[in-house]
Amino acid sequence: MWIEIGKKRTHDDVVDLLLDCHGRIRAFSRLAERIADARGTPEAEIAEAAARVRRYFSVALPLHVADEEESILPRLSGKDAAVDAALRRMEEEHDGHVEPLRRLVEICAALAERPADLDAHRARLGQVAGALVRAFDAHLAAEEETVFPAIRTLLDSEERAAIFREVRARRRAQD
Repeated sequence: MWIEIGKKRTHDDVVDLLLDCHGRIRAFSRLAERIADARGTPEAEIAEAAARVRRYFSVALPLHVADEEESILPRLSGKDAAVDAALRRMEEEHDGHVEPLRRLVEICAALAERPADLDAHRARLGQVAGALVRAFDAHLAAEEETVFPAIRTLLDSEERAAIFREVRARRRAQD
């Protein structure tokens, strides 16, 4: 019943690495929707899926946001007016995701502990997960359309390599 979320692949290109992150954001937000829609699913599966969603959005996603705001934004800012507008939108949307993500993590933490309570959380989980799926779909597509191509075209190989090293260092520090 649950979607398989692929293993992280090894990349040497920062944009490919970031695109994989986007794929996981999409997969985990949709997994949250699937939890809300689950009927007759064993409690152990509900608990495991909820724990995975909670962990992803409380641990991994903040690292990706830091990648964008601390490593990409400062390097791209001021290089192109359209990219600057996309970067402003990116930051604003990141801020807008905080509260729904807090609610999602809270619900999933509760379900990881007490999966039998799914019916009590179903409507709220479905609402917040659905809203996040829609928000992430638009947000990620905008980044992929403007910001990610700009990394490849406006930054030189040394800047891209520095971003790549910073992204990797954030993950190593978390392990």
